[in-house]
Amino acid sequence: QVQLVESGGGLVQAGGSLRLSCAASERTFSTQVMAWFRQAPGKGREFVGRITWRSGSTYYADSVMGRFTLSRDNAENTVYLQMNSLKPEDTGVYYCAASAWLLVDPSTFTSWGQGTQVTVSS
Repeated sequence: QVQLVESGGGLVQAGGSLRLSCAASERTFSTQVMAWFRQAPGKGREFVGRITWRSGSTYYADSVMGRFTLSRDNAENTVYLQMNSLKPEDTGVYYCAASAWLLVDPSTFTSWGQGTQVTVSS
């Protein structure tokens, strides 16, 4: 099974920036779509955005459109989430996930990282 390792979380003031990384142990058909989800305390897992290894095409949740940017480094099997203009409501545990499908339902993602905490103070 593919291993996903996230890094880059932390504490930042509102308006600040953070960059998250997700390193995948391999790229296969079942991991051709990489996504980020987040989960705030007491809430369900929310889709943030996704990117494909092959073309780099991206898709974002409305809540982060224009503030967050996904990119990938195929040589390093690493996906990045650049988060700018952070808001307190962006606080949560951010998870990297992999899927074979261009969907946003977390149940369709078969591999998950351990999560990294992002805290945005007001």
